[in-house]
Amino acid sequence: VQLQASGGGLVQAGSSLRLSCLGSGFTVDYYSMGWFRQAPGKEREWVSCISSGGGDTQYADPVAGRFTISRDNAKDTAYLQMNSLKPEDTAVYLCARSKFEYCYSRQSAYAFWGQGTEVTVSS
Repeated sequence: VQLQASGGGLVQAGSSLRLSCLGSGFTVDYYSMGWFRQAPGKEREWVSCISSGGGDTQYADPVAGRFTISRDNAKDTAYLQMNSLKPEDTAVYLCARSKFEYCYSRQSAYAFWGQGTEVTVSS
């Protein structure tokens, strides 16, 4: 199982980025997918998740209304559209594949993790 996250970069506050997470080595549409982030010196935190079929999406309060998670199972890819970025969104963003089909925020529900893509938002 491999998860390859991409799409990070350095942007100004108010800008947008779209992160992608390409999965391989497993049947993508059997599992929910999640995005987490870890800022320097801080604990890893859950950002968003999407159920296996895409019908259920959930967001952490700090990103709700600004971020949108989606998936294209035909392309084995999950996405995180990030709008109205703020300096406090600066972090390494990691995608993860859960052990289940439903959406979960707890890290213990996730079996595999990608390497992360760095997002830096300047003020």
